[in-house]
Amino acid sequence: MTDTVSFGYEDIDASEKQARVGGIFSGVASKYDLMNDAMSGGMHRLWKDRFVRRVKPQAHEDILDMAGGTGDIAFRLVKSGANVTVADINQEMLDVGIDRAMQTGEDRLVWSRQNAEELAFDDRSFDAYTIAFGIRNVTHIDKALKEAHRALKFGGRFYCLEFSTTLWPGFGEVYDAYSHKVVPKLGEALAGDADSYRYLIESIRRFPDMEKFEGLIRDAGFVRTKVEPLLGGLVAIHSGWKI
Repeated sequence: MTDTVSFGYEDIDASEKQARVGGIFSGVASKYDLMNDAMSGGMHRLWKDRFVRRVKPQAHEDILDMAGGTGDIAFRLVKSGANVTVADINQEMLDVGIDRAMQTGEDRLVWSRQNAEELAFDDRSFDAYTIAFGIRNVTHIDKALKEAHRALKFGGRFYCLEFSTTLWPGFGEVYDAYSHKVVPKLGEALAGDADSYRYLIESIRRFPDMEKFEGLIRDAGFVRTKVEPLLGGLVAIHSGWKI
């Protein structure tokens, strides 16, 4: 049987997804942070601040920030004195992050091109693994979660910030209308690319809900899993431990 996965509202051959997602992020890399501000009204900054507070990074521990691209999470994590490796499959996204680091004089970060499904790190290399708004874009989510588990030390912690499905009555319908009608227009106006942002919205709709995704995290071997909904579940912080 053909291995098919979602690409927005399409179902495509799994072998095609990595290249197609890569093309999207290569095209929007230079405008990615600007678009995050425009789409969320700046709220993504608050979500990321809260996410990093939940991670509780400590000085000298080793943290892998997967799908870290432009460095938004890593710049926050490294303030603790942790050793942070920023990993992303897309070199253009990493290049934007490296440029940001150079402009601000931040030289403590390590930048590494990595595939979340096949990490080039030894077993038990990191104290914490973070991934923000990235796991829904991998081809096989289960493989990425198992790789996260493998790369963590015993006692290591997994944290994922991702869009989900809000449970607030009425809010979901309002957000649906906004995301499908307004976000592509913002993408066209600010990044010259409506189709890529249409995909990003569709990928959110196809992503597993909070309960199902928590189950996938447990299936990968994590224990003491937890979900913290934000805006009724529009965004959620998922966590688990490797014991």
